[in-house]
Amino acid sequence: MEDNFKMVAKTFFGFEEILANELQKLGAQEVEQGVRMVSFKGDKGFMYKANLSLRTALKILKPIYSFRANNEQALYKGVSGVNWSKYINANQTFVIDATVHSDNFNHSEFVSQKCKDAIVDQFRERTGQRPSIDKAHPDLRISIHIDRDQVSVALDTSGNSLHQRGYRTATNIAPINEVLAAGVLLLSGWDGETDFLDPMCGSGTFLAEAAMIACNIPANINRKEFAFEKWKDWDNELFDNIVDSLLKRVREFHHTIKGYDKAPSAVQKAKDNIKNANLEEYITIDEQNFFDTEKTTQGKLHMVFNPPYDERLDIHMEEFYKNIGDTLKKNYPGTNSWFITGNLDALKFVGLRPSRKIKLFNASIEARLVKYEMYEGSKRTKFQVTEGE
Repeated sequence: MEDNFKMVAKTFFGFEEILANELQKLGAQEVEQGVRMVSFKGDKGFMYKANLSLRTALKILKPIYSFRANNEQALYKGVSGVNWSKYINANQTFVIDATVHSDNFNHSEFVSQKCKDAIVDQFRERTGQRPSIDKAHPDLRISIHIDRDQVSVALDTSGNSLHQRGYRTATNIAPINEVLAAGVLLLSGWDGETDFLDPMCGSGTFLAEAAMIACNIPANINRKEFAFEKWKDWDNELFDNIVDSLLKRVREFHHTIKGYDKAPSAVQKAKDNIKNANLEEYITIDEQNFFDTEKTTQGKLHMVFNPPYDERLDIHMEEFYKNIGDTLKKNYPGTNSWFITGNLDALKFVGLRPSRKIKLFNASIEARLVKYEMYEGSKRTKFQVTEGE
């Protein structure tokens, strides 16, 4: 069996700890948290398993070389130090993704071009042929990361970002990223042990991710391809065995997962996406305005949603967020309600005191994940409930 090697899983700010927990539960070794990333060790089979399973990883990189470079000549020489024929043939294609945090190199496109030249020249000198660039469907995706004078060269094992699960074909104006949704659910403590509601479900991302967490379904089981499937050492039989072993761990779910949206088009899109994900047996979606609803479930309810806060959406922000608070107070006793918003000013209109606030980023927008605990019966009645049951 192949020896273990180092890998790096990239993620969003604020998700490092839950990604590390995911990796440890999967069986990763030497797990270490960084900023927006977690490093770990595993073998080729674990690389396949991590790509299939991890809910909060955006990409998984396999570092192959590192060196110091203060100028373009040193960068070219360093990249030339890799024997690229181990990873790609002269008749194949590749692409380079460069990330640069350095005073010595101030343009990622320039870095990509210089690294490309080093790889192409190596093949020309050795074979008389050269691989081509293909940005859409390359045979090999290479990641170059420069931090001051430290250059890291890695192979991208994932390809397209792992938030592209493969089930969401229909979206609305401001859909939440699947990895962000999964991370929010895990931060909220969702474990599939209660009923679940997303009262503003949009295209159904929270619903799909909640069902996959509840049933222990691998996050990326519906994906069409991963970058490693084009590698020279691709092992189809090993991959199929990993898929089979993961599917054997799928568990029963004995509660309900519901979604509401007041827009008929959103309801239809959500239903289409849930069908694509093969999750219809776990999820029901209804055309309802959250502000006209009340809790229908017995016992605890776990609520997670992404209320609109985008300036493109035609809502009166102060009134809208006040209605959220009023609806929770009056109609949803016995509910742990979580939502994420990028409109930090709007939170004061909810009229409830959050029991938790977690700083996150939705793309480049600073956001807050907030928790409101709505109690059953008399506990904290004067703070939480304005009308008797």
